[in-house]
Amino acid sequence: MKKLQKFLPHMLAILGFILVSVIYFYPILQGKKILQSDIVQYTAMAKEQNDFRAETNTEPYWTNSAFGGMPTYQLGAKYPHNYIKKIDELIRFLPRPADYMFLYFIGFYILLLVLKVNPLKAFFGAIAFGFSTYLIIIIGVGHNAKAHAIGYMPLILAGVLLVFQQRKYIIGGLLTTIAVALEINANHFQMTYYLLILLLIMTIYFVYEAFKNKESKSLLASLGTLAIAGILAIGANATTLLATSEYAKESTRGKSDLTYSPDGSKSTDTSLMTYEYITQYSYGIAESFNLISPRIFGGTMSENVGTNSAVYEYAITQNVPADQAKEIVKTAPTYWGGQYSVAAPAYIGAVVFFLAVLALFCDNRKIKYVFLAGALTSLFLSWGKNFPMLTNFFIDFVPLYNKFRAVSSIQVILELCMPILAIMGFQSFFDLESKEKWLNLWKSAAISLGILALLLIFKGAFSFGSESDDYLIQSYGPEFLEAIKTDRKTMYVNDLLRSMAFIIFAAIAFWLSIKNTISKNVAVILIGILMISDLFFIGKTYLNASNFENAQQVNEPFQENSFDTAILEDKSYYRVFEVSTNALSDPRASYFHKSIGGYSAVKPIRMQQLFDYQIAENNMEVINMLNVKYLIQTNEKQEQITIKNTQANGNAWFVKELKTVNSADAEMKALNKFDSKNVAFVNSKDFPNVQKNSFVKDSSSTINLTKYAPNNLKYISNNANKGFVVFSEMYYKNGWNAYIDGKLQEHIRVNYALRALSIPAGKHNIEFKFEPQVVQTGSIISLVSFILIVLLFFGAIYYENKKKLDSENI
Repeated sequence: MKKLQKFLPHMLAILGFILVSVIYFYPILQGKKILQSDIVQYTAMAKEQNDFRAETNTEPYWTNSAFGGMPTYQLGAKYPHNYIKKIDELIRFLPRPADYMFLYFIGFYILLLVLKVNPLKAFFGAIAFGFSTYLIIIIGVGHNAKAHAIGYMPLILAGVLLVFQQRKYIIGGLLTTIAVALEINANHFQMTYYLLILLLIMTIYFVYEAFKNKESKSLLASLGTLAIAGILAIGANATTLLATSEYAKESTRGKSDLTYSPDGSKSTDTSLMTYEYITQYSYGIAESFNLISPRIFGGTMSENVGTNSAVYEYAITQNVPADQAKEIVKTAPTYWGGQYSVAAPAYIGAVVFFLAVLALFCDNRKIKYVFLAGALTSLFLSWGKNFPMLTNFFIDFVPLYNKFRAVSSIQVILELCMPILAIMGFQSFFDLESKEKWLNLWKSAAISLGILALLLIFKGAFSFGSESDDYLIQSYGPEFLEAIKTDRKTMYVNDLLRSMAFIIFAAIAFWLSIKNTISKNVAVILIGILMISDLFFIGKTYLNASNFENAQQVNEPFQENSFDTAILEDKSYYRVFEVSTNALSDPRASYFHKSIGGYSAVKPIRMQQLFDYQIAENNMEVINMLNVKYLIQTNEKQEQITIKNTQANGNAWFVKELKTVNSADAEMKALNKFDSKNVAFVNSKDFPNVQKNSFVKDSSSTINLTKYAPNNLKYISNNANKGFVVFSEMYYKNGWNAYIDGKLQEHIRVNYALRALSIPAGKHNIEFKFEPQVVQTGSIISLVSFILIVLLFFGAIYYENKKKLDSENI
C-alpha cells in the first residue's frame, strides 16, 4: 500500500497528461485529423514509397516521384532492426497530434522530478512547457519531427543531471542512453544540434565544479558513463545516421563543385547554404519581448482584429458591406516584425517569465545559471543577421552550425530553459523564510513588471511599420495602412496590460500565501492555473478545432485534376514538370506523377543546380534528357493546360559520341547547348578511366524499359555494335548497381546528373538495382547496439536488486 501511495501522484499526473492532451486536441475523438502543411508536402513526396511498401511489404529506399529520383532516407524510410522506433511508438500511443503533446508533458515532468520538484508543481510545470506557443504551433504546421525531437530533450537533461549531479551512474546512464537514442530517432538533427549546445554549457559547468572541488574521479566516471551512453545511442540509430550523412553530401547541405553562379559570375562559396539562406529567419532583437507579451509585434502574418478594430471601421467608411468587412478583419496583416514569415509569436508565458526571475533570487542551486546561460545563448543566436558578430562566428568557426537554416528556431532551447527556471523558482520560493519570501517576491515582480511597464511607456519609440507596408499602400492605400497601424498599437498595449495582469495575479497569490490567507497548496494551484491559462488561450488562438479536417481530406490532400487524369492515361514511364509553380517547393505533381520538382529541405544538389543553371533558362535539351514527357503550364486565361513534349528522350538511348570535360564547371556549361540524343559529357576528373569515344548508332539499335519499380529498373537492349547508353535516371553512386545479363558492371555519371553504361554488341538484359550498403551496415550496428542496451538494462536491474538485498541483510 505504501508503494502504491508513493507512485499514486505520478500515476495521476500521467493520467492528467493523457486527458489534457486528448482534450486539447478533442477533434481527434471525432475521427478528425489536423491539416498540417508540412505533412501535406510529405504525403506527396512519400506517396510512391508508401504505395510500394503497402503493395510489396518491402522498403524501396528510393523514390522517382520527386527531383527526378532521390533516396527516401529523409522521407520516413523504415530500416531493419530499428527497435528504438518500436519503443518510441509505445511512448507515443495517443492519436496524433496528442501524442506529441503527451511527449512534451511526460519528459518535462521526469526532468522536474530529477530537479527535486514535488509532483504537483512538476505537473503544472510540464503542462506550461507543453503549452508554450511555439511548441503548439509547430504541431499545427506539421513540423512533426521537430516536435518529436523537442519532446525528448527534457529526458536527456534528466539523464545527464542524474549522472553529473546525483552520481547515479546506472539509472542516469540508462536513461541518457534511451533518451538520446529516442532523440536521434526523431530525425531532426537541427534540434538535436541545438540541444548539444546546451549540453556543452552544462558539461563545462560540471567540469568546472569538479575541478574546483577536486572531484576528478567522479568527473571521469560521469564523462565515461555519458560517453558510453552516447556511443550506444548512436549505434542503435546507426542506419539513420549513416544514411543521412551519406545523402547529405549529395544534397543542398553538401558542397557544390561549381565555381560560378547561374548568372555567370564567379562564386567563391562552395555551399548552397548561403549566409542569406541560413539567416533568412532571424529573430528581431526588440521582437524578442513577445516571448513575455505575445502580440506586441502583431502576432502573425494575419490576425483576427475583430469588429471593434480600426480596420473594420475603415472598411465600413469605404462602403464595404458589413459581412465582407467581418471577413477582412479575420486576416488583417498586423505583423510588423522583421522576420520573413511568422505563424505565431514564440510566447513562453508572462507567469513563466516571472517565476524564472524568481528562481534567480530564490533558488540557491548553481545549476540555475546553466539554464540561464542556455536561454541567453539561444536568444542571442536566434537574432541571426541582427547580431552578426555572434552569428558570423558560429557560422564560420563552429562545426556544422552552417548546415542549418532558420536560426530563430534555436529559441527552442530558451523555451526549454525558461520553464525549468520557472518551476525551480516555484519550488524554492516556498522553502524560504517569510522575510526572504517578501523581499524576493517584490524584487521579481518589480523586474518583470518593470520591463513591461517600460515597453508600455516608450511605445512611441516604435513606428509600428514594416518593410512590407509598401505593398499595403500600393494595394489598399495609405488610409488602410494607418488603420492597420492603429490596430497594431492597440494589440501592443492590450497584450502588455494582459501580461502585467497575469504577473500581478500570480504575485498576489504568493502574497496571500505569505500572509497565510490561503494555504500553500491553494497558492500553488492558483499560480499553476494562472500559468497554464495564460498560455492556453494564446495557443488556442493559433491552433484550434478549425485546423482539423475529416480524415480522408488529410490522408488524400490533393485532388486529381483533369490534366492529371489525361496524363495518367499514358501508362509508360515518364516525368512531369509543373512549370506554373515553383517546382522545387511544390510537391503536388509528385503525388500523382514522376516529377522533376518536389519539396524538401534537403534537395539533391545536382537537380537543384540543373534547375538554377539550365531549366530556369528554358533549356529544353535538359528537359528532354530528364524524360519530361508532359509539362503543366498556365495559359493566357490562367487555366492550367498540359503540353506533351514529343522530343523527350525516353527512358534510355544510345548516343553517337561520349565527350570528356575536366571540371564540373565545364560539364555544366557543356549542357548550355548540346544534342542530348547523340552526345554525352563525362567529367574526367570524377571518372579518370573513361575516355572520349565515338559509337555507331543506327536505327536498329534499341533499348527499352521492360519493368519498373522505384528500386529496380529492367531493360532489354539490342544493338549490332558496341554502344553507349544514357539513362534518364539520376546518378547516385551510393547504392545503385548496374547489371548486364546478371553481371555487375561499372556505370558512370554523364551530363552532370544522369546514369550511363557501356553496352556490348548484341541482345542483353540490363538491370539497375538500388542496393544501399549503408542500410546493411547500419542495420548490423543497430542490432548489436540494441542488444548491448538490453543487456545493460537487465544487468542494472540485477545489480540494483542485489545491492538492495545486501543492504537489507546488514
